[in-house]
Amino acid sequence: MKIEAYTVPTDLEEAYQLLQKEDAGIIAGGAWLKLLPKTLVHGIDLSGLKLDTINETEENYTIGSMVTLRQIETHSSLRTYMGGVLQEAISHIMGVPIRNIATIGGTVAGRYGFSDLLTPLLALRANLVFYKKGQITLESYLKEAPKEKDILLQVIIKKEYGKANYTTVKKTANDFPILNVSVMKIGTHFRVAVGARPSVATLATKTMAYLNESKALTEEVIEKAAAIAVEEIKFGSNARGSKAYRTQLCKVLVERGIKEVAYENTN
Repeated sequence: MKIEAYTVPTDLEEAYQLLQKEDAGIIAGGAWLKLLPKTLVHGIDLSGLKLDTINETEENYTIGSMVTLRQIETHSSLRTYMGGVLQEAISHIMGVPIRNIATIGGTVAGRYGFSDLLTPLLALRANLVFYKKGQITLESYLKEAPKEKDILLQVIIKKEYGKANYTTVKKTANDFPILNVSVMKIGTHFRVAVGARPSVATLATKTMAYLNESKALTEEVIEKAAAIAVEEIKFGSNARGSKAYRTQLCKVLVERGIKEVAYENTN
């Protein structure tokens, strides 16, 4: 691709004003530049804005938008959080060289249907902090793209204690997913997220409601929950897999995920 002008802003307001220009875009880590227009009139590099740190408190993880996937994967606490669900998802993204440059901000802001990371972040109920819009949920951001250009500053994950899993199916290790699923159990409550449908990840809200309202978690309940998931989620076809194949995968992966997290809670 061709970038006609390239700027490294020194403050957020400068970056924001540059972004408002026609055909201006944020470069982020540069891993998915081929998905941008062939010509970018103005490329904006956020590397000078100190958005590349991970801060941990007793309540939250606050991840700067320029933090690389590799930083998350190797972080002393995040890599083991919720059974290492984020580390597991990130480990399936291409190779280490790509994870060394791809950023969480670029991954989230891009709303890519093929993303491995968006699915567990959705199950973790991550929140996003934008420069102008402020804080919103990842769920709401994925459902409706913002009408105005803004800069993603942080991804916030509230600390919870339970168990989570992530499963993906790919043709090859370095390919994009055909389908991925993340299931989480906090106390007695379940969350189920499905991604690479091939549309962007979504929560299986009816499935979650059914599981959380069930008095006992039997084999029949788990099978019914998986059946509800394939009924409520819309699937499609692309070069990596058909609608029918994704539908069958979803049923299997949701059922397996529920069973994996159902019987033990860990930090």
